[in-house]
Formats: sequence, C-alpha cells, structure tokens
Amino acid sequence: MLSQKTIQIVKATAPVLQEHGNTLTRHFYDRMFSHNPEVLPYFNRANQTAGKQQAALASAICAYAANIDNLGHLKEAVELIAQKHASLQIKPEHYPIVGENLLASIREVLGSAATDDIVAAWGEAYGFLADILINREDQIYREAASVPGGWQGFRRFVVSKKEQESSVVTSFYLTPEDKGPLPSFKPGQYITIRVHTGDGQTTMRQYSLSAKPNSDWLRISVKREDSAGGTAPAGYVSNLLHDSLAVGATLEVAPPCGEFFLHHDDENDRPLVLIAGGIGITPLMSMLQTALQTFPHREVAFIHGCQNEDVQAFKATVEDLKAQHNNLNAHFRYLDPQKPLSSSGIGTSKGFIDAKLIETMISNRDAEYYFCGPTPFLSKIHRLLNAWNVPHAQQHFEFFGPKADLAAFA
Repeated sequence: MLSQKTIQIVKATAPVLQEHGNTLTRHFYDRMFSHNPEVLPYFNRANQTAGKQQAALASAICAYAANIDNLGHLKEAVELIAQKHASLQIKPEHYPIVGENLLASIREVLGSAATDDIVAAWGEAYGFLADILINREDQIYREAASVPGGWQGFRRFVVSKKEQESSVVTSFYLTPEDKGPLPSFKPGQYITIRVHTGDGQTTMRQYSLSAKPNSDWLRISVKREDSAGGTAPAGYVSNLLHDSLAVGATLEVAPPCGEFFLHHDDENDRPLVLIAGGIGITPLMSMLQTALQTFPHREVAFIHGCQNEDVQAFKATVEDLKAQHNNLNAHFRYLDPQKPLSSSGIGTSKGFIDAKLIETMISNRDAEYYFCGPTPFLSKIHRLLNAWNVPHAQQHFEFFGPKADLAAFA
C-alpha cells in the first residue's frame, strides 16, 4: 500500500502537473529517447510526431494522481494499458527506464518546485503502479502461452493471401511459418506485427483481427494511412504492407491481446448493437460473424458509417450475412454517397450516425452496445447512450491510437 504521506503529496501536486502536463511529457519522451534509444521501437513515431502520445501520457498522469486514493476507478484503464504493453512485449526491465526518466523530467521541468519530498512521493507512486502492471502483464503472457496453439514473444507468419476490401483497405491472411496450430482469440482483439525500418531498427503496430476465430489463419485488414496535408506523416507500416508485402512474405507477430471484445459466453438476451465508424469496422466484423454463429436467435443490429461506398470495407460481406441471417438488421450511412440510396435489403442513408437511426434499428434501448471508430465518433455515441441512461457496463468501445484519457470519457 502507498503511504498516506505519498497519497497526500501526489494529490496536492496533481494540479501543478496538470498545468505543465504536455510540457512535462514532451520533455520526458525527448529525454528518454536521447538517454535510452533502445526503447524507440516500442513507440509509434507517427503518434509522437502528432503529439498524441504526449497528450495521452499527460492525461494518464493526471488521472492517476486524481485517483491515487481510489485506484479501483482506474481498473479498466489499467487493464487497457496492461494489454497494450503485453502486445508490445514490454517487460519488467523496461519500467526502471521509464521511471528514471519520468522523475528526472519532473525535476528538470518543475525546477525548484520539485522538492525531494515531491520527487520521492512520485517515485513511490510510480513504483506501485509499475508493480500492478508488471504482475498483470505476466499473467497475460502466461495465459497466451498456455492455450492450445499459443506462444510467447514474436512468431513468424507467412502472408498466404492478400485481398483488397476497398480503395483504401486491404486484408492480409497470415498463417504460421512453423505450420503449427493457432490459438483461439476473443472477437475484437488485435495482434501486434513487428517490421524493420529503413534505419535498421524495428517498429510495431497493432491491428484488429477482422474475422472470427478459426484454426487456419489470422486476418488483419489495414487502411492505408496517407499524409494528412503536412500535419501528419504517411503511415510507415500501413504503406509498407500495402505496397511491399506480397504473398509469401513473412511477418513477426505477437499473440492476440486486447480488452475490447465480444462477451459471447454470457446468457443475456438483450439486443446486440454493433456500431462502426470508418476503419473501426475491423474488430466489429469479427464480433458480428461470431455473434451470428453463437446467437442464431438473438436480435443483432449492425451500423457502419463511412465516407462513401468506394472506401467502405466489407460491404459485400455484410450483405451476404444479412441474406443468411434473419436476426440481423443492418444499415450503411454515408457522408457522401456515390450511388443511389437503397430502400430494400440493407438500408442506406446520408449523414452521421445519430440517435434516430439507432432507435429505428432496435426493439429496445436496453441493449449491449459495441462501438469503434474515430474519437469524435466514439464521443458522440457515448454521449448519446448516456442520454438514454444506458449503463456503463453495457457500453463497450475502443478507438485506435493512444487512449486520450485514462478516465475513458467518464
């Protein structure tokens, strides 16, 4: 347990760290990458360039400080971080590197305001959280290795098939190079792939598994990330996969991880609502296929919002599923449709996904909601469901990239 003195100091200094949060975290990352360049491969350089990782860490530090006397409020956030760390193969020996650079950054940014007592308190608080994460990550590693077909670390996979899903999305089917069995996974989880960079280092990215669990292959569906008008660089890994990874190429893959997944082993019969924004459809496709197989009589609603049909992935797949399953109600909503809107089969409409559309798709607001997509999309759906008084336990969501807030929109 943390000492009462440490709790008091951390809570008292939380406003100061919040005021200097972004400055502190930018300094921290610059310092760590300079003093410990060996950790560079564990970080997404595009997120660093855009400032997303720095903002995420600043929010995490402030949330931890605010809840230091009631860490139960951060249980979901801790699980998210532990799953992310395990997917990247973060190990106990990495934590002292982060701790040393974080404490040094507090001293260097805050100057004389960072007294010995303050630095000591934050050192104790960091060590306490590190122990929680190390223990949970050890459990995740052991669980991943103990299941049939499971493994530890990175395993080599061969690209057995490459399939274009839209003008910007391509699916990659991956089979083990050792021809060994594959583990099952929870629909909605992701894998991490590791590739080499032009400077001789490696970098890693997480991609959702976009098909239901099976024994033959894993599938990821990757959106090509182009440069955003000079404000963000083109995605190195996504473009490498699209342009250079041919059938027969190999990738290093870490075991499936993630805390956002379909709870398909419970017995509740509430309507199941899956809402995707853009490339957020990838984990929901795995959930949809699994749900229709597992719950043949449960009401299932699926809504996909995207720019237009040209960029839309899995349109034909959803249409086929709708034709095969009477319990599935599906709808596509486009911001800029390129074809006439349909009034039969799967409905189509123009605009943003809103409360009116969702309500027309379900018989009861008391449902289980899974949603994934860009941050503004998630925030809008979350606010909508809160206005409907949908319990937090019935709202399941995840977005790609660093978590914007440890409090998870609370």
